[in-house]
This record gives sequence, C-alpha cells and structure tokens, in this order.
Amino acid sequence: MNPIDELRAARPAHLGDAPVDERTRAAELSHAMSRPRPARRRRRNVRPVWGLSLIGAAATAVAVVVSSTGGMTAQAPVPARTTATSSTPKVKLSARDILLTAAAKAARQPAGTGAYWHTVSMRRTLFAVEGAGYRVMDCQREEGWTPNATGGDQWGSIKPLGARPVTAADEEAWKQAGSPAEIPVKVPGKPRPMTLTTSPRKKFTDHTPLVDGDKVFWLGRNVTMKDLRGLPSDPAKLKAWLLRSYEGHSTESSSDPMSADPWLFTVSIGLIIDMPVTPQVRGAAFRMLADLDTVDVIENVTDAEGRQGTAVAVKERTKGSGVLENRLIFDQTTGRGLANENVVVKSGGLQSAFEPGTVWNSQAVLEAGWTDRKPSS
Repeated sequence: MNPIDELRAARPAHLGDAPVDERTRAAELSHAMSRPRPARRRRRNVRPVWGLSLIGAAATAVAVVVSSTGGMTAQAPVPARTTATSSTPKVKLSARDILLTAAAKAARQPAGTGAYWHTVSMRRTLFAVEGAGYRVMDCQREEGWTPNATGGDQWGSIKPLGARPVTAADEEAWKQAGSPAEIPVKVPGKPRPMTLTTSPRKKFTDHTPLVDGDKVFWLGRNVTMKDLRGLPSDPAKLKAWLLRSYEGHSTESSSDPMSADPWLFTVSIGLIIDMPVTPQVRGAAFRMLADLDTVDVIENVTDAEGRQGTAVAVKERTKGSGVLENRLIFDQTTGRGLANENVVVKSGGLQSAFEPGTVWNSQAVLEAGWTDRKPSS
C-alpha cells in the first residue's frame, strides 16, 4: 500500500487481477486530473489511485473517462487507552490488547443498510519538485457510490483541490521560483514530467457498469457484494479466506516479493477502513491483525485531517533500500477506520527526497456507510 499505496486499496474490478504498480497509478490519476477533460463519457481502461480501498473502486468510475492507463462517519479524537487510579500506576495496554479492544468496539457498530455503499475521502500525495528545492502536497476529494444490487453502475467523483507548498521553507522556495501556478514533477518510470496546478479544478463525476454485472471490489481478487457480506467473522477463517489469493508477491506487482503478513495487512486495510463488510467481519479483521507478529501499534497519531487516533502499522522495504511504514489509523473508542498513510522510515529509491518521518501519501476517510441517496452527475 503505497502511492498513492496506491492512490492503497480497492482495485477497480475491471482491471482484473493483473498487477499494477501503485506509484504509477497515483501519478497517472494526478496527471489526468491536471488536464482538461472531454465532456463525453466514454469508458476506457483505467488505473485509479490506491488499490485496496473502497473509494478507489468507486472513484474508478470517475477515472474511466480521464485516464487511459446513512453514513458511517469518522469520530472525534481518541485519548490513549490506559487504566489508572489515584493509588496505582498507569497500566499501558499491549498492542494486542489495543487491537482486541478495537475489534470489540468495531463489532458492536450498527450494520446499516441501503441502496448504495457511499464513501468520501481526501487523498494527499507529496512531491519533491526536482531542481527547485521545495515540496508540494497535491490534494483531492473523492466520493463514491457502489450499488448494493447487482447489474447497476458504480459512481464516483473527484474534486482536485490543487497542490501547495508544504512548509514555510517550501513556500519561500516556491516564491523564489516565481510562485508558479503550474508545477512539473517527475514521475518514476515516465519519460516526461507531469504538471500539477496550484488551482482547484471543477469536480468531475461519472459512472461505469459493474464488472460482469456484480464485481465491486478487489480483495486479493475481484469480489461481489455478496462475497463481502458473507465473509467469515472468525479471524482464523477470515485469514484462510484471504490467503487463498496470496501468491507470494505484493498486491500491486508480481515482481515484488512480499511475505504473507504484510500482504494480509495491506489487503485487510480495506476491510477496516472503507469496505461494506459487516461489523462482525470488521472486528474479525482487527483480531486477525492482533495475531500477526510483524504488526506494531502507535498511539496518539494525528491524521492529515487533524483527527487523533491509534495506528497499527507494518514496515515494508522498497526498491532502492528504502523503508516505508504502512499505517492504518483508527478511532480506538469506536473501532472505525480514519486513515491510511505511508510514512518514510528510511530514505531510498522513490523516497530519496524525503527525510524519515515524512508522510508520503495518505487517504483520510471522512464518510463510509450505507445510503439510499442516489448519486447525481
């Protein structure tokens, strides 16, 4: 789960199971959003950004015309969970205890129902402007509707919000460069740079039929709404179900080896953060993660929207000797997913321009839940 780790969860079903490099997907969608769009609605092959999450699948409907290659809302900040009395020292919960507590909270959330699974999220991707000495953060708001019934259309919208310098130093360097409204950035694997713009663009909405009339998301393989709603609520059985699709490589590239634990973590993010699974399955996903030896828990994390939560994370090596930390941030009091982030742990390869601790890209989920409200163009 990486950049836009994916633009990292909910691969569009019409791409089939062919692996796609996540970083390329992120760059291509940003590039598509920076260019004028034709008014016509024509279906093309698409590579939307961020492969395992729900919004990626819904936003795919939007990207189809621009690229060739009752709501469950995030809650308020959550205090760290400790047990204390005036006469006893504070007892810090273990990572496993924190995840099991979140599992119990998630499983007790109302199930809900509706005609569409509706999501709203904010995507942010950090770019280093080559030769200019500054960085910019590109941001866009995504909204998606996936039908509960078979035979319908997926709808999605993207509102590009523009790219802006990140820090005061970045802004000063940008001003020294003439405060350009259009900013060329290098895209790995592409001969030409893509151009970001500092100005917001008009929201674009479109729709596309479900693949095969019923495929809605990617969960190691293309799955139907019935598949998602019927996932086992026992963590061991859920793990076995998911591992049927594991082939020893990453979720995005068959040439990149990945062990089972990081693969499970990557795939499971969608179950927790924005896929239309039952509350019991969401709880089972937390319990499954609690049993993985490679998972760390980080308390008091603030996401890109300023919401405080707890993160569960795994580290992933990247090409060029870099290391990324893939984080799922959740509200510990409710078990609801807040955001998915990639944080640079060791610079190298595609992350060479970013110092350790930098959030390279993120998806902050603002809403994820059932609705009867129909999408509009």
